[in-house]
Amino acid sequence: MDLASINSQIAGAVANAKGVLGATTPSSATSASGVDFASTLDSALKSVSQTQAQAEELQRQFQLENPNVSLEQTMVAMNTSALSFSAAVQVRNRLVQAYDQVMNMQV
Repeated sequence: MDLASINSQIAGAVANAKGVLGATTPSSATSASGVDFASTLDSALKSVSQTQAQAEELQRQFQLENPNVSLEQTMVAMNTSALSFSAAVQVRNRLVQAYDQVMNMQV
């Protein structure tokens, strides 16, 4: 499973949620807190992507026998990347589940 497919699924769910919110509430009420959910989610996904890229670069440098890159450093980066990706997948699953529940509610 790649990050692009997760990102597109979440973007679709957020766009649908914005459409539903826009139809039922005024626009001033949706941004009253000053924090945009979509931008927060986007920055979190970019952080996961950046972590994966750093781990891949460290892995490549270790394979090229760069003396400045250790096995421990590479393994920690790879495990951090795997954990952040797993967390992102879990968040995506919860968002999709919540979206499904909201869409199945009787109005």
